[in-house]
Amino acid sequence: MHTDLTRLPLRGKDGAFHVVVESPRGSTLKLKYEPELGVFTLSRPLVRGMRYPFDWGFVPSTRASDGDPLDAMVYWHQTTYPGVVLACRALGVLTVDQKKSKGRGRERNDRLLVVPTQSPRAESLRDIDDLSQRERQELEHFFSAAVTFADKDLRILGWEGAQSAERMVEEAATRHEARQTEE
Repeated sequence: MHTDLTRLPLRGKDGAFHVVVESPRGSTLKLKYEPELGVFTLSRPLVRGMRYPFDWGFVPSTRASDGDPLDAMVYWHQTTYPGVVLACRALGVLTVDQKKSKGRGRERNDRLLVVPTQSPRAESLRDIDDLSQRERQELEHFFSAAVTFADKDLRILGWEGAQSAERMVEEAATRHEARQTEE
C-alpha cells in the first residue's frame, strides 16, 4: 500500500496550501506522479538545452479543468526532489489554453506561480506584479518552449494576481471534493 500524493490534504495547519514537487529545479526531464503506481515516471524530456528554472509540481486535493491537479511552479532559488511537499502561498497564475489531449478543441491548463512560506528571500513578494515584466516574460517563454514538440499548441492568455490564484485553488478543491463524493 502506498500513499497517493494527489490526495494529501490541500492545506497545512498554517493555512498555506501544499505543492508536491514532480520535476525539481534544473531538471531536463518532465516527471509526472502516477497515483496508481505511487511513483514518479518520465513524462518527456524537455527540449534540448532547457531546464526547469524552478521546482515544478502540483497542488494535491485539487482538480483543474483538464482533470489533473493544479499545476504549480515554485518561485524560489532552492532545489528539492520529486515527492517533497512544500507549504506555499500564491503569487499569481499564468493563464493558458492548449489543444485537448483527447479529442478536439482547446482546454485551459493554467500554471500557478507560488512561493514557499519558508522562503525568507521571497517574504516581500506578495503578487505577480512584484516580479519584473522581464521575469514574467521569461516564464512565459519557458512554458511555451517546453512544449514545442509536444503538439499542445500552447497559447498564453496572460497573468492574474494572487487573489485570482487563491480563488482558482479553492475552485479546484471544490471540484476535487465533488469528484470524491461521486466515487
